[in-house]
Amino acid sequence: MFFASDNAGPVHPRVMDALNAANTGYRSGYGADAEMAAVTQQIRDLFEAPDAAVYLVATGTAANAILLGTMANPWDTIFCSPMAHIHEDECNAPEFYSSAKLTLVPATHAKMTPDALRTSMAGEGNRGVHGPQHGPVSITQVTEMGTVHRLDELKALTAVARKFGSLVQMDGARFANAIATLDCTPAEMTWKSGIDAVSFGGTKNGLLGVEACVIFDPKLAWEFELRRKRGGHLFSKHRYLSAQMLAYLTDDLWLDMAKMANARCAQLTGGLAQNDAVNFVETPQANMIFARYPRNLHQRLLNAGANYYVSGGDPAEGDPDEILTARLVTDWSATSEDVERFITVLNS
Repeated sequence: MFFASDNAGPVHPRVMDALNAANTGYRSGYGADAEMAAVTQQIRDLFEAPDAAVYLVATGTAANAILLGTMANPWDTIFCSPMAHIHEDECNAPEFYSSAKLTLVPATHAKMTPDALRTSMAGEGNRGVHGPQHGPVSITQVTEMGTVHRLDELKALTAVARKFGSLVQMDGARFANAIATLDCTPAEMTWKSGIDAVSFGGTKNGLLGVEACVIFDPKLAWEFELRRKRGGHLFSKHRYLSAQMLAYLTDDLWLDMAKMANARCAQLTGGLAQNDAVNFVETPQANMIFARYPRNLHQRLLNAGANYYVSGGDPAEGDPDEILTARLVTDWSATSEDVERFITVLNS
């Protein structure tokens, strides 16, 4: 009953097989391997973007930070939600790589609204040389609260950004889960909705450690390459990144794993909803749940072997009726049996 994080799940066996296959003989380094050429073509086909620049890095933080460094000037501000991973969980890496600041845009259901973004952008970049200039907008999809931007919401946000002359980056650490939820194409959720660059995440979805940075404007490609190298994220033994991503793309493994994770989340959501003591902070839309229920239920679950994050207090000590918040995340390897066991313990 491990629902702490999709980062903590195992690597898919097909990915491990691909790594073993790549671990023979010799390959050119730094992305000149044959596997990377295949990855580039498959991602271009998947995104319906024949001119897209495609690069691999090992972490989501590197993907976001280098993309935003490429898209922002040091005198810019980057617009994001207060719950964005780039604000809460990346130790100022985007600021470090870009030298820009972050402007936090008020969010509803962890999503920026067009009106809030317009107000925030109008409030910055209007003081001439004395203030920050309009930099890129960063949108998290899936959000850190488990909600998903609809296509019309994405288009509305990117339309605001365009009016201020700003590019738009998508943090797609859970990109596949969002695609599985929306049942749309990667092109529809990115460049057709006004996104200029996206991190196509894999680490949270069954890979050992690799993210693809997809840039739809090839004019930004060379600067990204320079920033990746300067930042220490260009792998010499690049084939091990390429092999993972190639396995991920082959026969839509990336989407199949996301669908499995989302299905287990839906099953878990249904079980939680059966208990009157449980209230959802947000309606779960992908593979992440935030739910509030009394400490005594947390204790029952944790004592039975459930593993997940609890916020709002120590689950082990205190008023048994005090309400604490659970963060439950499912990955591709979560089983129906584990979910049913969790539900049985919860509702026993």
